[in-house]
Amino acid sequence: MRDIRIGSPALASRLRKVIRGEVLFGAFDRGRYSTDASIYQIEPIGVALPKDTEDVEAAIAVAREQGFPIIARGGGSSQNGQTLGEAVVMDTTRYMNQVLDMDPAAGTVVVQPGIVLDELNRRLKGSGWHFPVDVSTSANATIGGMTGNNSAGTRSIKYGIMVHNVLEIEAVLADGSRVLFGEVPDDADGAPRRLGELIEAMRALYRNNAEEIALRVPRLLRKVGGYNLETLGEPRQNLAKLLVGSEGTLGFFTRIKLKLHRIPKHRVGAICHFARFYDAMDTTRFIVELGPSAVELVDRTMLDLARQIATFRATIERYVKGSPEALLLVEFAGDEQAPLLASLDRLEQMLGDHGRLGAVVRMLDPKSQGEMTAVRKAGLNIMMSMKGDGKPISFIEDCAVPLADLAEFTDRLTQLFHKHGTEGTLYAHASVGCLHVRPILNMKEESGARKMRAIAEEAFSIVQEYKGSHSGEHGDGLSRSEFHEKMFGERLVRAFEAVKDAFDPRGLLNPGKIVRAPKMDDRTLFRYKPGYGGLPIRTALDWSESGGFLAATEMCNNNGNCRKFEAVMCPSYQATLEEKDVTRGRANSLRLALSGQLGPDALASDQMKETLDLCVACKACRRECPVGVDVSRMKIEFLHHWHARHGVSLKSRLTAYLPRYAPVASRLAPLINLRNSARPLAMVAEKLTGMSAKRTLPAWRRDVYRAAPAKRAGKEVVLLVDCFARYFEPENARAARAVLETGGYTVIEDGSARPLCCGRTFLSAGLVDQAREELTRLVQALGDRAGAGVPIVGLEPSCLLTLRDELAAVVSEGPVRAIAQQAMLFEEFMAAEARRGALLLPWRKNGARKAYLHGHCHQKALGTMPDVVAALQLVPGLSVEVIESSCCGMAGAFGYEAEHYDVSMRMAERSLLPAVRAAPPDALIVADGTSCRHQIADGTGRRAEHVARVFASALQ
Repeated sequence: MRDIRIGSPALASRLRKVIRGEVLFGAFDRGRYSTDASIYQIEPIGVALPKDTEDVEAAIAVAREQGFPIIARGGGSSQNGQTLGEAVVMDTTRYMNQVLDMDPAAGTVVVQPGIVLDELNRRLKGSGWHFPVDVSTSANATIGGMTGNNSAGTRSIKYGIMVHNVLEIEAVLADGSRVLFGEVPDDADGAPRRLGELIEAMRALYRNNAEEIALRVPRLLRKVGGYNLETLGEPRQNLAKLLVGSEGTLGFFTRIKLKLHRIPKHRVGAICHFARFYDAMDTTRFIVELGPSAVELVDRTMLDLARQIATFRATIERYVKGSPEALLLVEFAGDEQAPLLASLDRLEQMLGDHGRLGAVVRMLDPKSQGEMTAVRKAGLNIMMSMKGDGKPISFIEDCAVPLADLAEFTDRLTQLFHKHGTEGTLYAHASVGCLHVRPILNMKEESGARKMRAIAEEAFSIVQEYKGSHSGEHGDGLSRSEFHEKMFGERLVRAFEAVKDAFDPRGLLNPGKIVRAPKMDDRTLFRYKPGYGGLPIRTALDWSESGGFLAATEMCNNNGNCRKFEAVMCPSYQATLEEKDVTRGRANSLRLALSGQLGPDALASDQMKETLDLCVACKACRRECPVGVDVSRMKIEFLHHWHARHGVSLKSRLTAYLPRYAPVASRLAPLINLRNSARPLAMVAEKLTGMSAKRTLPAWRRDVYRAAPAKRAGKEVVLLVDCFARYFEPENARAARAVLETGGYTVIEDGSARPLCCGRTFLSAGLVDQAREELTRLVQALGDRAGAGVPIVGLEPSCLLTLRDELAAVVSEGPVRAIAQQAMLFEEFMAAEARRGALLLPWRKNGARKAYLHGHCHQKALGTMPDVVAALQLVPGLSVEVIESSCCGMAGAFGYEAEHYDVSMRMAERSLLPAVRAAPPDALIVADGTSCRHQIADGTGRRAEHVARVFASALQ
């Protein structure tokens, strides 16, 4: 092969001439594609995003000519390094993500490799069919990646794994042939030449190795190691099955035909509690005899970690009784509910017969089932939320053994971990004897690699004793390929090599996987290579809770949960489908910069600015990322360093210093507001300020809100009026005060000439020192009352919730914790007072009316949405429907900026604006965020109200 250097400009130029998709050879792009969810990190030559099969063929033709490898990549969530290598990585998720054909009569669908599983099932919705190989990463795993890995899922006991559900694969081979692999006719003479050659070669290979295959290949459902040689001997031979699980080493998949299954009409679930882990494993075989569609394990470690994560805490507290050592989540599915309920009865009886009366919590409704399923599906991310350098590491991740041996096998693994001075986590697919087993190791240290090697060798020996599989779901990649000879024997490994050489004689496609693999403990291939460490950086924010800024970025395990679509996280990725715009891509870029791998000045570079440019600081990753990667806060830190090197732009100053110049601007309101009514002025202003002429800007008011003296009544409440309510929408502040006073509260306000400020605008611009000045002033002013338990009530979510989130990272002295505890949004306060029976408001008798509620991103991120709904439901006659949406796209100043206008509107059009347009004309539209209300008005012409005004208008 010709020596092609990493990042080669000449190769990038050549590829741009022959493919229509993007070619990304920059250092930041290469860094983002150098990792997956494994422990490995290998910098690729470059990255390409093919638009279609013709692009794939063109790229492979250049690879064949110049001798560089090609790696196909989907969601990048593989746990064994399958999509890593010094090659041109071709990401199919941006463009090759369509459903090409669906045959409802036959129950089949043809898709491109980059389509995500959940997206496929969304498109099948309403047809009565679904694709049921439900991997836990279904929100970001692609069908191409699942086919390459031979993935399974929670319900494999009922539906099988990918090899049982893939009917045909169209692939481009290394020699440029485009071949459709499927069922092989008895007489292959009429097949295309290349296909015919492969049919004959594979038939001969099977004939020569049939006895060895029968002897050495585990007879288990969960066997995905090596190539699927056993399928060559099936009565109806299908070469697509050989490509399933081949990890992109045999061909580049371009079309995949899948077998669909009918969606069961009913599901019921049960949570089975066990005081001893061994008993849970030993009981599994008896549960399986009852015919469940799934039996999933959750261990004590996972439960304890889940309780520490806001997204899952309430679910665990609601459904888990006491402190069990293990849970088994059992599901029965079918078209009639009565037999399913009878199965639950038999389950309870069986457990009772084993001395476990009362061990079952039934889950009969979709909501409870979905909530517990979400905990189990997040298992990997929950486990990886462990703080510190020791993490549960994937390398014996999915060994599978017969169910009769499962209890003894897991007990021996635990003893093995103790022998090497560590613990392990165990969870997942108990029904098929395939558990996700992860020893806790520090891979930054050489001792971690040594322990990994020793544990792997001993664990695989134990697997052999039980005639099990060392690779039961997540493929081979870099972690397990070298062990094939130990597990399958030399003869089958030579057969694997013969398969590879028949399809790809020059080794151009994903070399080093399945055959001729490197050592799994080669530390030069690790994410944390020898000598890994951080650059000396003085941070503006306090990162001690995370162990430092670098450690905060390292929390990203690259699982790719942030690439999902039905969530708030990550709105910019949902709009662009670019890896640089997703939480994972940003965290990776920051980690590489902070550790010096992108050069000494990468943190404040133009490339880092581009990486973080579309982050709208929604904070969704803070809540929805199970390991709590908070890119919003990281962006504040980045902007601080950017301004320190490059200075502060006029646009940033206009946003950041708004609270300082607002008193003067409000006096000039009529003059400044002319910009909104005169397009020429708007266009001139765009050139001067960067604010889009396509937008109206918030209108300044002369009748600004001014604090009034307190009317002594009952309980004291501090009303913290933000600058947006004060200078742009004073009616919201007046409404809030009126409601509070009507309820009998003594409203305390800051009456100083310079109003208190939360520092939000400064933080958004990265001006941390100025934010610290404002927040310190606020702490000094409100600290005593907060310490006395007086609620601090605010209106604008992004402002008030700063006190609960960033305050402690900005200000280190004073009663910071007390202020955070007392800070409440208006609707939180209303809901809390109502719960304790203290809210006394004279409501008018209103007729029935419906409110459509859009939640501000920070309300969602900090878990306040239930109280927004609860508060609105206090209004007589008002019913509430929450609009399921991500960020509105305005995000403070983001959507006003000309450079961000288009992407802002794409975010809004994903769900929010269509939902508002579809709402009845007489419906209320409610949104507490000032920028959210503006986006709704701009995009639909509808006026949205703050909850405070809804309350005020409903009082007598």
